[in-house]
Amino acid sequence: QLVESGGGLVQAGGSLRLSCAASEGSFRRYAMGWFRQAPGKEREFVAAFSRSGGNTYYADSVKDRFTISRDSAKNTVYLQMNSLKPEDTAVYYCAASSLTLSTRINEYDYWGQGTQVTVSS
Repeated sequence: QLVESGGGLVQAGGSLRLSCAASEGSFRRYAMGWFRQAPGKEREFVAAFSRSGGNTYYADSVKDRFTISRDSAKNTVYLQMNSLKPEDTAVYYCAASSLTLSTRINEYDYWGQGTQVTVSS
């Protein structure tokens, strides 16, 4: 089970931190990723953490602005979003993949319900 939180309304240039609470032991079994879906657009990859925790990968559109991290003791994955832009407005989803690391939507097995992020200009 994946439960996201932390979304909201923020002005352009601001920051938000999203959280994704996972079941105990999830990080040993799954790579964790963040995806987003804007109105009228397809869901797209944002960032991912490998199952080992040693590797991260980011979409070019968020590189150097977003940071994915995790707290194994809390079974929680975070997405720190800085320098937010109006084009970052979307529903953000946390997901888990049984692969070592993936950026592909169809390779993720479990999804959270999503949390809305709205960036005003």
